Amino acid sequence: MALFKNIGRKIIRSHTACAVLSFLAYWYVRLVAATTKWDIRNLNNFYDNLDKYGSVIFIAWHGRVPIIPYFWDKRSTLKALVSPHRDGQIIVGLLKRFGIGHIDGSSNERAASAAVTLLKELQQGITIAIIPDGPRGPSMTMGLSPLYYAQKTGRPIVGVTYSIANSYVVERSWDRMLLPKPFNKGICAVTKPFFVPENTSKEELEQYRKQIEKELNELTWKIDKELGMPYIPQGTLPKKKRKADK
Repeated sequence: MALFKNIGRKIIRSHTACAVLSFLAYWYVRLVAATTKWDIRNLNNFYDNLDKYGSVIFIAWHGRVPIIPYFWDKRSTLKALVSPHRDGQIIVGLLKRFGIGHIDGSSNERAASAAVTLLKELQQGITIAIIPDGPRGPSMTMGLSPLYYAQKTGRPIVGVTYSIANSYVVERSWDRMLLPKPFNKGICAVTKPFFVPENTSKEELEQYRKQIEKELNELTWKIDKELGMPYIPQGTLPKKKRKADK
């Protein structure tokens, strides 16, 4: 039995499996996004900042990532910081189909090696997407790395989120990802831009971190409530509680 389990894991983690899953994810996103009646809020503000500064740092929670590539209008190059894990490779395949590039690493892993590349890309006018609670959480909790890049480049941080009515919430996943149904109604919303001065102290950085995290969370909860979705709390669900939920 153990042998079959190991073989199954290898198949699931293979490049072929990742390619198939990313293909299916792409068409799932296209179907859901194209058949959803959207209420778009402040997206023009995002693109105004993009036009003004040449590039921005945009962030989104891991549980609200899949549909976001659909809204990218390609007026400039976008690259996403993606984890090297299997889930990350599926995301890479999805992004490629939307014409979006990637940078190996994540907000928690390989940060040092990715930092130089990220800073260079931002300064050259390439917008960077960061999932600040990935790849393993805690969910809806922001790390400091986006603030570091904003501080060094002068580019604004903009949070992007969405909600879709009647979505299935994957309660046992650490990020409680939404799996929306097609032919639905949804809201895509964008936070105001946040700028981090170059001479910001560590204590001030922490205040900026809390402020950005709070605004993105409150915006997410607000649109969830408007669409009748359940409240999804911040923080990764403890493993013991997941087992007790069975």
